[in-house]
Amino acid sequence: MTDIELASIPGGTLQLVDARRKIRRTEQLEPFEIGVYPVTEALVAELIGVTAEHPRRPAVELSWLRAVRLCNAASEWEGLDLAYGVDGEDVVWHRDSEGYRLPSEAEWEFACRAGSTGPVYGPLGEVAWSAADGVGSPQDVGARHPNLFGLFDTLGNVSEWCFDLLDPDDDPARGSRVFRGGGFADDAWNVRADVRRGAPPRSTHDDVGLRLARSAE
Repeated sequence: MTDIELASIPGGTLQLVDARRKIRRTEQLEPFEIGVYPVTEALVAELIGVTAEHPRRPAVELSWLRAVRLCNAASEWEGLDLAYGVDGEDVVWHRDSEGYRLPSEAEWEFACRAGSTGPVYGPLGEVAWSAADGVGSPQDVGARHPNLFGLFDTLGNVSEWCFDLLDPDDDPARGSRVFRGGGFADDAWNVRADVRRGAPPRSTHDDVGLRLARSAE
């Protein structure tokens, strides 16, 4: 099976800003692990038996619900406890599980920033694929510079699903789920560590994929 490369992220504190709702909150994070790269077409092909047309590109056109199931598939492949209980559109996160899962929104932003305080962790043209590059599809992972945690493509190329609801007051089965990071067709305003966007859990997009995470052992 294609290796799932994970980076160890230390615990820490992050202030999350919801500009739309004008809310700030502070999150205390425990250490966790997160993928060095977004999930690629090659990994999805191995997990669910489909063909990878572009093995090194990030997998896209994956709904949030499909992303959750891919996390469980990766856990089953490695013999780990499943992180999610799935019953139709109802998803329960078993927080004590050692299995693969989506990062929380706070984990994603903390991992993306890697200690930086600005909206990007380097010159955009060096760390991210965005509209400025004029490409018409996701690019192979790892072609731009990583952040200080050694993570590639957290900004640009494709946005990445997180577990959280965009609006915490929404119905968990139907409310929009957060995706972060911006994609290959987004302008610089959307390819930033602090930009929050989201979509319904069954929706698919040509510039939204996922990155696997695990709670630290």
